[in-house]
Amino acid sequence: MKGFAMLGIGKTGWITKDKPACGPLDAVVRPIAIAPCTSDVHTVWEGAIGERSNLILGHEGVAEVVETGSMVKDFKKGDRVIIPAITPDWSAVESQEGYSTHSGGLLNGWKFSNSKDGVFGEFFHVNDADGNLAILPKGLDPCSATMLSDMVPTGVHGAELADVQFGDDVAVIGIGPVGLMAVAAAVLRGAARVFAVGSRAVCVDVAKKYGATDIVNYRDGGIVEQIMEMTGKKGVDRVIIAGGDVNTMIEAITILKPGGRVGNVNYLGAGDHVLIPRLEWGCGMSHKQIHCGLMPGGRRRMEKLAALLVTKRLDPSLMLTHRFHGLEAVEPALMLMKDKPRDLIKPVVLVDK
Repeated sequence: MKGFAMLGIGKTGWITKDKPACGPLDAVVRPIAIAPCTSDVHTVWEGAIGERSNLILGHEGVAEVVETGSMVKDFKKGDRVIIPAITPDWSAVESQEGYSTHSGGLLNGWKFSNSKDGVFGEFFHVNDADGNLAILPKGLDPCSATMLSDMVPTGVHGAELADVQFGDDVAVIGIGPVGLMAVAAAVLRGAARVFAVGSRAVCVDVAKKYGATDIVNYRDGGIVEQIMEMTGKKGVDRVIIAGGDVNTMIEAITILKPGGRVGNVNYLGAGDHVLIPRLEWGCGMSHKQIHCGLMPGGRRRMEKLAALLVTKRLDPSLMLTHRFHGLEAVEPALMLMKDKPRDLIKPVVLVDK
């Protein structure tokens, strides 16, 4: 089979590999719709997780089951399924402790294009199929459902980590696709004012549709100054970080009220240290809490989030600005994510048979 791979840091290309083997608990699937992610950009061009060689990229997809292992109970050949970006080993001790994303070690629930081949191939392997596959609901557009792999659950997890409550004022820093889903999730959890921090007009428009009440354009001045002015120098109850760099925590802590929470789901691709401002953190005694996390994966999370699409509580299709056809289109779609043209939010590739 062929797949689009990371050949080394800063290098990508098409390679040929053997079709993956199917273990007794696992499944082999054929992609129906797949999407590149900024995480792929961090991995390849920033070397964020270190050197990878001939590793097929991609971790977002909807697929058709072509083979299941002898011990798989709930899925069969021909099923159309949603594949989460994070596929934990559900029998691991870490999973039993409530941290399935770290099953087997730090970030080890993240397997696709990290420790094994990802979804940008003619076939790919899914571990622990009964725990990690979810049936694609009938009538649900596969392109929209692809957003359930990563963009939706990561944005939702940002709102969970920040513990958004009814009536809270929330700042979402970064309104790419993850940040847009964080805006939507904050609204679903009952936020009052939602400050969306971003500059691209296409993202700003969608942020408003998802419920952002205030737009903070960092090109018009400092984030801190703008938000503090908008809130009468009070700041916000919650901050969700979905973009930025190792310095972004400075802004998040500064605009946060005492007792507030930061939820970070931003993939920091470069830098050695995350900086926290001493005085704004109350010299370490402000009760300003920082929570970070890799989004939970697994079947039940996919099923619950898919229900939001079925009941029209959430419409991720608003983010799909570029649509491609054919597996070969993965390459130009990924380059779009790398180059970030002003009209881009999220590309998706429909893989034709």
